[in-house]
Amino acid sequence: MKVFDLIIIGGGPIGLCCAIEAQKAGLDYVVLEKGVLVNSLYNFPSNMTFFSTSKLLEIGGVPFISHADKPTRSESLEYFRRVAESWKLCLNLYEEVLSMETADGQYLIHSSKDRYRSHKVIVATGFYDTPRLLNIPGEELPKVKHFYDEVHPYVGQKVVIVGAGNSACDVVLETYHKGAEVTMVVRKEQIKPTVKYWIRPNIENRIKEGSI
Repeated sequence: MKVFDLIIIGGGPIGLCCAIEAQKAGLDYVVLEKGVLVNSLYNFPSNMTFFSTSKLLEIGGVPFISHADKPTRSESLEYFRRVAESWKLCLNLYEEVLSMETADGQYLIHSSKDRYRSHKVIVATGFYDTPRLLNIPGEELPKVKHFYDEVHPYVGQKVVIVGAGNSACDVVLETYHKGAEVTMVVRKEQIKPTVKYWIRPNIENRIKEGSI
């Protein structure tokens, strides 16, 4: 069995950054990603716009050109594809890591397709792929979603949105403006203080007037 210098688990932006640095250092490495390239970004809402500017999202010296100051999901997917292509990164997509253990001073990794040995491992799996479950009755029903996709299915529907951060407020406003009857469920007495300044007035005014 071949022994790698480094195995990187996760093919998101951080995993790609690590792969670029490994390649620059001349290490023998491979990136194991359970889904598509930058899988968590792929599963973002289809019409999502990032809060960060394209300049702040750049990695590996590859310019990120977007139509507006803040890029869209589709622009980010194209950008990270160009990053992987420009650096000719060693990526194994659709290969989920099932277990990892130590053996003879090395790491033994079992994936859905193969087994690997490596001197070092970087786990760059992030947190966007992991929903924060409420563990309450009914949470497993088909009408309950832990990831927001797009607004069209909620047109004319009664929608409950749990949370009061940036993403929740974005979803609340988008579904409300498309004709949904929206209720927010929030643990505290107000929306999060970290909600972006260009979102806060809109959502607070809709709540104040009773629209939400």
